[in-house]
Amino acid sequence: MASIAENISSLRTRIRQAELRCGRSPHSVSVLAVSKTQDADGIQEAWAAGQREFGENYVQEALGKISELAQRIPDSGIHWHFIGPIQSNKTRDIAEHFSWVHSVERLKIAQRLSAQRPAELPPLNVCVQVNLSGEDSKSGLPLAEAPALCEQISRLPALRLRGLMAIPAPCDDMEQQRRVFRPLAQLQKEMSSRFPDFDTLSIGMSADYEAAIAEGSTLVRIGTALFGART
Repeated sequence: MASIAENISSLRTRIRQAELRCGRSPHSVSVLAVSKTQDADGIQEAWAAGQREFGENYVQEALGKISELAQRIPDSGIHWHFIGPIQSNKTRDIAEHFSWVHSVERLKIAQRLSAQRPAELPPLNVCVQVNLSGEDSKSGLPLAEAPALCEQISRLPALRLRGLMAIPAPCDDMEQQRRVFRPLAQLQKEMSSRFPDFDTLSIGMSADYEAAIAEGSTLVRIGTALFGART
């Protein structure tokens, strides 16, 4: 079985190849290592291989790993991204311990994150989550409602509006994957002229990241292809 370091190297190669095929600039796509259910040892192995961006879905699980890795690797340069559904009673922990939040879908949550962000920290980078497939089981707001929420978030003092995120329904057909991603990518382009830091399109996971790259993703969220099957 390949090591995490080998998986990272292979993934980087495939992403560079996808960029080339799609006419994208080299290194225009970043990797967010989805480390939910992974222990601190696995994250440290990925860090040793050069990975610095890690995504977590569950606040309590993440806080333990954040604390442990801060002790193991002082000044690690790790940036923690929260990518799961956000409960109101978890916003303070998220505001205090994460650099990014990809899953904002309500103004109330954004307001709490802004109010609870410590003054000594830089603004919290925020993406608005869109529900592309209309599934009740998926988080996110409808595509048509995203511009209004982005406008409201852009006025909050401790947040930095960075872009859009989505988790579409699973699909094995690459052309269909691209069709689903396309409206979000188009909205991203349109809104980048309205908001100065609107530079992030957080789409693509282990099973569909090549389609996401073809449609303009700037950040792919990879778990299984990097760490192996979840336990």
